[in-house]
Amino acid sequence: MKKDNNADSVSIVVPVYEEEKNVTLLYEAIKKVMDSTGREYEMVFVDDGSKDSTFSVLEGIQSKDDKVVVVSFRRNFGQTAAMAAGIEYATGDVIITMDGDLQNDPVDIPNMLEKIKDFDIVSGWRKDRKDPFISRRLPSIVANRLISWVTGVHLHDYGCTLKAYRSEVIKNVRLYGEMHRFIPAMASWVGASITEVETTHHERKFGKSKYGISRTFRVLLDLITVKFLQSFSTRPIQAFGPLGLVLGFIGGAFSVYLAASKLIFGNDIGGRPLLLLAILCIILGVQLIVMGLLGEMLARVYHESQHKPIFFVKKVLGR
Repeated sequence: MKKDNNADSVSIVVPVYEEEKNVTLLYEAIKKVMDSTGREYEMVFVDDGSKDSTFSVLEGIQSKDDKVVVVSFRRNFGQTAAMAAGIEYATGDVIITMDGDLQNDPVDIPNMLEKIKDFDIVSGWRKDRKDPFISRRLPSIVANRLISWVTGVHLHDYGCTLKAYRSEVIKNVRLYGEMHRFIPAMASWVGASITEVETTHHERKFGKSKYGISRTFRVLLDLITVKFLQSFSTRPIQAFGPLGLVLGFIGGAFSVYLAASKLIFGNDIGGRPLLLLAILCIILGVQLIVMGLLGEMLARVYHESQHKPIFFVKKVLGR
């Protein structure tokens, strides 16, 4: 049974990378909204190795407000690593993530806090998105439909960073690659309840987007990883084994046919392409089954046995 949401503390996690003109305005907007809610809250800004004055601006903000925590990376590790660091340092019962470019609007936070009374995850939906169609919105539409189909978790906007999470849910999801956009799908594996709400989206005023159409390919590769982890992470033999058995059966059937053709009818089979195909199928079948068995053994030492971090923190201000 969930606690009364009005008693929940809130952490707002904001990964930023070279957003020197945006962070002060975003801080003020978040502070105005959260002060009006009367809730206990904190803001966790993660500077992802910015080369401009983003960290200096955040340092100034933190020196005047002890509700602000600033985590600074030694270099740029990417949005997923920044998100993971922010979640790790967050102490709130509810963790809200959002972009640092002012395109997400903090005015949507109270609605998300209201919704999370009955859910574990509230995902934002930028229904009226203010981004270029060809380079941003079209790839996003395709990716959202593909991700929904592959994972079985149907959301309109996986790429919207503005989301609210129950702390006990999100802190048990390990992030790497470009996995931050797949958090709802990964959380659903352990039974997390998910809903979606429409959110406000603004055009970018300062700086330039760090995302491009090339990112779509990385997302597709991570989607394959997510599907594998979702379905076969604890039973990899079932991912490789069936195909290996099918190929082995086909190769075996061809071999039997060719052997009968040679021994019974005396036909020459040495130069027939079917012989090469039979050998290839048998070899591939054996390799896939062996890969599945190796995967089964690796699965025993999987699940964070090394606890290798995906980011390295240089400095933490506050707390």
